[in-house]
Amino acid sequence: MTNLYQINDDSTNSEYNLHIQQVLQKNKENLESLSHPGSKPVLPFESGPVNPQSPNDTVFFFDIDNCLYKRSTKIHELMQEYIHDYFVRTLNISDQEAYDLQHNYYRTYGLAIQGLVKYHKIDALEYNKKVDDALPLQDILKPDPELRKLLINLRESGTVDRLWLFTNAYKNHAKRVISLLGIGDLFDGLTYCDYGEDSLVCKPMKESFDKAMYEAGVTKYENCYFVDDSSSNIKTAVELGFKKVVLFLERDEDLKNTVEGSLLIRDILELPKVLPELFTKKIEQ
Repeated sequence: MTNLYQINDDSTNSEYNLHIQQVLQKNKENLESLSHPGSKPVLPFESGPVNPQSPNDTVFFFDIDNCLYKRSTKIHELMQEYIHDYFVRTLNISDQEAYDLQHNYYRTYGLAIQGLVKYHKIDALEYNKKVDDALPLQDILKPDPELRKLLINLRESGTVDRLWLFTNAYKNHAKRVISLLGIGDLFDGLTYCDYGEDSLVCKPMKESFDKAMYEAGVTKYENCYFVDDSSSNIKTAVELGFKKVVLFLERDEDLKNTVEGSLLIRDILELPKVLPELFTKKIEQ
């Protein structure tokens, strides 16, 4: 595939860029104003690598988007609108061309940004500012006390050595989501898609899973637990031999995407039902 579209000069998008800057400032101020429990990310190991205490260390990997919060929040759909707007304005193309290109890149690479970087030499970090960082998440996500209780229960049960975030988003978005949900102090670290790298490594690529394991300090596939809403990502984890793999499918129409060898939940709060051996401490009501 060749680059058929000329990148729009920023000078022709001055109003758009000004709007983005104002939104980013508003989002930053909101994040700094949060004071509820878990609103300040505390990741002891950040992105690692962790020096494992034992070759038998176990890690529970958590996806973030449409997993730690529900897809019914429609953040995914809002994100698609922002991506579409970015295509139109940056590549100076029509709505239909943007739609076709966006879906082609998503089907081919799993992330629209992969195609943008490969064929249009887009600055991935600039893209991230105008898409993920610009989302009005504070208007949608609120502290989730039930999710907080579940994660505290898992930590206090002591059945896994580390809880680790594993996302295709950039780190800014990841930290913002867990802050708003009030769970920013309950994970040990974060593996993210580094938009600052020349070559983007993301799920469902095997290299992404190996990167997450290295950063989280776990050496054996059979010592990994994983929950995600993407069947493609779940399929990779099953094929690699993760100990327990949980697919979160909230919508009825997605049930056709179940993956053999995985456990199914319809709500993240159902984790103790499918993995009772990990949640040994009674969750307070």
